[in-house]
Amino acid sequence: MKILIVEDEPKTGEYLRQGLSEAGYVADLVPHGTDGLHMALHGAYGLVILDVMLPGLNGWQVLQSLRERGLQMPVLFLTARDQVEDRVKGLELGADDYLVKPFSFAELLARVRIILRRGRRATKAPCCASRIWSWICCAAGSRATAGAWT
Repeated sequence: MKILIVEDEPKTGEYLRQGLSEAGYVADLVPHGTDGLHMALHGAYGLVILDVMLPGLNGWQVLQSLRERGLQMPVLFLTARDQVEDRVKGLELGADDYLVKPFSFAELLARVRIILRRGRRATKAPCCASRIWSWICCAAGSRATAGAWT
């Protein structure tokens, strides 16, 4: 699983990259919001770990740009912004989780695993929905073509 880390503090970024790599993930690190947005748009990442206070685009802007483009990859904010208003803003913009620095790497790793596990379950939903749609169509004596009743 590929994880993108967008973190401008070199020591924190490298700590995250190394820890996630040791945990079996492929982790890419970029220190700039604009580069983070570009990589998230063009890479196949299962998760983005995003700081708020970044040079170029801030984390809020990066997440907002991703969501406006319809990208729903999971995002975990990891930031020193610890006010309740900041947490609420991040979650309302579409983040899947919000963790405040300083942080425990064990807790971060647990949150990463939960988010990724949740994502695997979500990818199975369309398959189930498709089966339910087919069953409804058959039970009604109709068939569905391109999402319409016939």
